[in-house]
Formats: sequence, structure tokens, C-alpha cells
Amino acid sequence: METRASWNSKLGFILASAGSAIGLGAIWKFPYVMAANGGGAFLTVFIVFTLLIGLPLLLSEFVIGRHAQTNSTNAFSKMTGRKMFDGIGHLGNIGVFLLLSFYSVIGGWIIIYFVRTLFSLLTGSHHAQYDELFGVLISHPLYALAGQFIFITLTALIVAAGVEKGIERASKVMMPLLFIFFMVIIIRSVTLDGSMAGIVYFLKPDFHALNRDSILFALGQSFFSLSVGFGGMLTYASYLKKETDLVQSGLSIVGLNILVTILAGLAIFPATTALHIDNAEGPGLLFVVLPYVFDQLAFGQLFYLIFLLLFLFATITSSINLMEINVANMIKGNDARRGRAVILLTILLFVVGVPSALSFGVLGDVKFLAGTFFDNMDYLVSNIMLPIGALAFSLFSGYVMDRRIAEEELVIGVRYQGLFKIWVMLLKYLIPVIIILVMGSLLFK
Repeated sequence: METRASWNSKLGFILASAGSAIGLGAIWKFPYVMAANGGGAFLTVFIVFTLLIGLPLLLSEFVIGRHAQTNSTNAFSKMTGRKMFDGIGHLGNIGVFLLLSFYSVIGGWIIIYFVRTLFSLLTGSHHAQYDELFGVLISHPLYALAGQFIFITLTALIVAAGVEKGIERASKVMMPLLFIFFMVIIIRSVTLDGSMAGIVYFLKPDFHALNRDSILFALGQSFFSLSVGFGGMLTYASYLKKETDLVQSGLSIVGLNILVTILAGLAIFPATTALHIDNAEGPGLLFVVLPYVFDQLAFGQLFYLIFLLLFLFATITSSINLMEINVANMIKGNDARRGRAVILLTILLFVVGVPSALSFGVLGDVKFLAGTFFDNMDYLVSNIMLPIGALAFSLFSGYVMDRRIAEEELVIGVRYQGLFKIWVMLLKYLIPVIIILVMGSLLFK
């Protein structure tokens, strides 16, 4: 008998959905790209694209998920009666599995650094050569595999507890803490002498700095940043009650995502500018630049420990959504099978992720196509599978899905009638063209 789970509250759904969208890219890549490409001007472009592209795709997943009330690999046939469209869900199911297998590697690095920083704080030991330390830690097979396994296990424990007691409860704790930790770091950062120059560098609009590449990045980020294209939001929406306003929920999630990217920049750039440290993005920012920044501050190790917790929360809230898609497709609405599905998935994710975890050490010289095992997994998922998934959702929602279903799920009275027509037009005409352009630029750059 089917015992399908559900969210206990609208807030829990919004926080969990926002958490899934707020990942490493929103914190360690987007602020740097924004600052280097016009600051406030780039942010303006990103917000426009997010409202025109990301939000419509997000709402299309919401509509499909809540109406079908089933897992992503069965939702499309349930709505249309045609099994062929379930291929969209199967693509997403494979995509999130591969994504989590290498995403967990970075999550493992954060855990390794958290443990190391806590040890340094408790013992008073110190290691100032952070670039050398980073290379040693991620290339060590035992550290890399242990970190990856612990990260997957933490994610699995939350997902195994279920939607209400696991995912929703964890999101209600981690998301507020994420914002609190952000404010602690921001207050310390902006109170440094010379920090105002970093704020200006980050937020000052400079439309001359906008170019083709930066605009294409803003386009791609507008749907990448909201976790649309693989059915994650479809899965979360399938647990929703009918009275939840999907449009308001979507706008709340978009707003929280934009807010986090701004908070990340305000936490990083005032400090790096005040301390005359070159800015960086990606792993170099988190594991090399920021430890040096915090070394210059009173109680620096403690603040860095808080920052690592912040990153860990952001990473886990995203990985929860990725794992839940696979679990939902395995248990098919029967929550009694959740525990066994999570155990099996944890083992498979770890095994498949081993080559990616070892790509910075013993398998570092094994390169083909896009580079290492890690590079190839990243390229396949980010540049090929995710854009194809987003394109499929757009075309399905615009051309295949019964218009009356969308109206039933999105339109409450006549409140959104005008916006509904715009939403359909965007899905049918603008968004497919934009996704094809972004995908082409990523494949042939």
C-alpha cells in the first residue's frame, strides 16, 4: 500500500527547496564572477534572466510534481498517458546520481577541513602554507575517500529519516543557521579598515564590464542556480498540499537564492580587499584564500570554523535534494522502503564516486576527453545532461502538458491570469532558444 510522505508546512517546503538551490556555486563561484563582470550590473542581468528563465522552469517542475503526486520517473506518463515522456524523468534520475557522486567529493573536502580546523583550534597548532596543505589533503587517498563517505552518510541519514522528520526538520535548522553564520562573518568582514572598497568592488554597477561571456554565464546560472532540469523541484513539489501557492513559493525561493549570493560576496570581498589579498573562486577561495584571510583576524580560526560550517550546510542541503530524487524513484511512494533504498544508494554513490575522489591524487594522471574522471563527470552533467533536462522540461510544459492542468495548479482565481499567459509564451519560445544558446556556448567555447 502506498504511504506517500508530505511536507508539514509551507515554510519547510520553501526552506528545503531554497536549500537545494543554494549550493557551492552560489557561494564560491557566483560572487567572484559577479564582481569581475560589472558587479551590480551583472547582478541586474542575472535577476532579469532568473525571473524570465529560472522562475518559469521552477514553476513548471512545481506544476508537474504537485499534479502528478508521484516520483519523477512516472510523473510524465501519469499526466499524459504516454510512457515515452518518462524519459525526461529517467534522464534527471541518472543526472543527479552522477552529480552527487562527484559533488560529494567537494563535500568531503569541507568535512576534512572542518575537522582539521577544529583540531587546530583545540590544540593551538597552525599550518600557514595553505596552498601546499590543500594539495596534500585532497591528494591523500584515505582523506579523500573518508571525507566523501562521511559526506554521503550525513546526507543519507537525513534523507532516511523521511520528508517531514528528516529533510524538512533539517532544513528548518540548517537554513536559519546558514543566514546567522553569514551575518556573523559579514559583520566581522565589513568592520575591517578598508572594507568599503571591497563592498564597492562587489556591488558597484559597471555596464562596461559586461561582455558576451559574462552575459552567457548569467543566462546559464539563471537556471543552474535554481536546481531545475533534473526533477529535484518536481520531487519536492510532489509532497505538497493543494493549498500551497506555487507562485509565491517560487518567488520566495528565487529571492532567497539571490540574497545568498549577495551575502556571500559581502562576507568575502570586504575582508580580502581590506587585507590586500587577491580574490579567487572555487576551491582556491575556500581552502587557500579564506584561511589566510581569517589568519589576519582576531579569533580567526573560530571564524573560519564557522565559515566552513556555513559551506557544509549549503552543500548538504543541496545533496539532500539530489539523493531524494533517486530515493523517491526507488520507493515509488512507499515510504516503508525508504531505509533500504537509502542504504543501497549510499553504497552505489560511494563506489561510483571513488574515481572522482581519487582524481586529485593517485588517478590524477589518468586523463581523457575533458580531463580527469572528476572533470569528465562535471562536464557531462553540467554542460550536457542538465541543459538537455531543462530544455525537455520547457518543451514538455509549453507544448505537451494540458493547459488546464497548469491553470489549475498555478492560477488562484484571476490573480495570475496575465502572468500565466506570459509564462506559457516563455516556455514555448524564449527559454528553449536561450537554453540551446547556453548549451552551445558551453560545448564549443
